[in-house]
Amino acid sequence: MTVGLTHCLLLAAVLFAIGLYGLLSKKSIIAVLMSIELMLNAVNINFIAFNRFTNVSDLTGQLMAIFSIAVGVAEVAVGLALAYRMFHEHGTVNVDELNNMKG
Repeated sequence: MTVGLTHCLLLAAVLFAIGLYGLLSKKSIIAVLMSIELMLNAVNINFIAFNRFTNVSDLTGQLMAIFSIAVGVAEVAVGLALAYRMFHEHGTVNVDELNNMKG
């Protein structure tokens, strides 16, 4: 059995669905950040799979995946800084408590 485009897209769809469920159901900001990272990894699988299984001679899929990983790293850095500040001020990292940050 060979792994084809359909298998990669199915794996990416399952990962994205798990990440979306985690994003909508979790209350901790750390769990929300992990769910967003899972969704970004599903997108990276799509980029690389389409670049591998279509007739493209350049490496645009891999380059977009690397760019997406860099964006994910920056997102995690900012998210963890917000979580640290929120825990320092309020003593919790519950996402429901973020409504007091509204202007």
